[in-house]
Amino acid sequence: MAPTPSAAPNPRASSSSPTRAAVTADTTGNTDTRTRPASAGTVALRLCLAVVLAALSLVVVTPAASAEVQEGTGHRTTPGQPYGGQDRDHDWVGSYLVGGKQVFCVSFALKAPDSGEQYRPGDELLTKWGGKIPEDTAANISYLLLRYGDTQDADEAAALAHLLHSWTAAPRTPADLDRDLPFDQIGYDVDMQFGKLPAGAKDAVERLRTDANANRGPWTAEVTAPEEQQTIGEAGDWTVSVTNAAGKGVPNVPISLSAEGAEVGDERASVTTGEDGTATFAVTPTAEEPSVTASLSAPAPRPYVQDPVTADTQRVVSTGGEQELTASASGTAKNAPGSVKVTKVDAESGKGIAGVPLRITGEDEKAPAVGDDGEPLKGQDGKPAVVTTEGEAGVAKIDDLQAPQKICVVEVSPPNGYVDAFDPDNPPSACGEVSPGETLTLTIDNKPDEVPKVIPAGEQGPPVAQSATTTSTPVGALAGLGGLAVLVAVAAGVLVHRRQSER
Repeated sequence: MAPTPSAAPNPRASSSSPTRAAVTADTTGNTDTRTRPASAGTVALRLCLAVVLAALSLVVVTPAASAEVQEGTGHRTTPGQPYGGQDRDHDWVGSYLVGGKQVFCVSFALKAPDSGEQYRPGDELLTKWGGKIPEDTAANISYLLLRYGDTQDADEAAALAHLLHSWTAAPRTPADLDRDLPFDQIGYDVDMQFGKLPAGAKDAVERLRTDANANRGPWTAEVTAPEEQQTIGEAGDWTVSVTNAAGKGVPNVPISLSAEGAEVGDERASVTTGEDGTATFAVTPTAEEPSVTASLSAPAPRPYVQDPVTADTQRVVSTGGEQELTASASGTAKNAPGSVKVTKVDAESGKGIAGVPLRITGEDEKAPAVGDDGEPLKGQDGKPAVVTTEGEAGVAKIDDLQAPQKICVVEVSPPNGYVDAFDPDNPPSACGEVSPGETLTLTIDNKPDEVPKVIPAGEQGPPVAQSATTTSTPVGALAGLGGLAVLVAVAAGVLVHRRQSER
């Protein structure tokens, strides 16, 4: 058996190599080697890489700007207090700006904080020597930080900075002011520093010190509701007061107010205490038990500091002597009274009927209605009160009724001409609900009595029974008439005789 001949080479077959050469076999068995050009995608990729590398080579890295010490509000005083054996050109007595906020330093002579200084919550404020600050002084510091910590007045800021250093870094002995002491041991020369302050700052020192002694904490807040019961929907005056440790009113204290069952300004309103430490505000009840809560910032018993992350940097305070103080009070309120207006009318003509007694009752038409004072409306007989319609309109009005309540007006007795339709067991009545501040309008009509018909002229009336009748004159009557005639004749004769004699 002859061997099977091998298949001829496929002229379309190709292979690739690292040099990307293409080898093609022709029918004669010869091969043709050619270099394949790079694809368009490859060229674009190489171009992009070149552009990126070129751009990176041109980037200029700008170094981060370093934060600097930023003095806030206060005064520069000259010359500066020496320490470390060196004189100093000036001292800054005032606040610093750190992280966009105003702060005051409490570690005299340590490095001033720059504007980007990092701080973390610290502990209770102590002296530069680590000693505990007396209770009254700590209370003064807390008060001044609360009231003047955000001041933009240069004299006040300088005064506050001076007092803080005076209370936290005052020399224990004259040795603490030795100019050769290093920054972390030097004391604050109180007299020297005060002497360098401008006149306005000196005045502010005494003013702030006096203010702190008079108004330091602890504070007490109190909200007072009116003694009288309020009417829902009608405003009444409430008060809030703030007193200091001595029990005297603290002026110029901003207070936020919120209410439940009432409206006080907007959702949250604010007031400020007057010179007597009291503020008055209007409260409009919307429910029977309105309540108001006052919130304010008060000085804490002791201030707390912010500790720097960087060593040898001053500790700072801003409003570290602040705590929230709240006070609440509740009042009472009732709905506005309502009224009822009842009109008595003729059922046919619609005209008013005056003089009709009507009894004011509850919904059951038996118990008396209730007045605005909560008492039942009764007459002297102990029964539900009675009113009477008046005027051409036949109106009666009852005011000061408790609202809301359902009432009825019941006719006591019918007026003249309206008796026939009146049923004492089921007298005419009208009922309705009295709403707060509104007048309920009711109407009761009466059907008039029927009037007897009049017989028209010309009509024959009903037959009348008749009987035979004999008429005669009594004898005595005739004799009397005769005697009377004789007397008249005699009198006439006498009269004629007199007239003739006179002639």
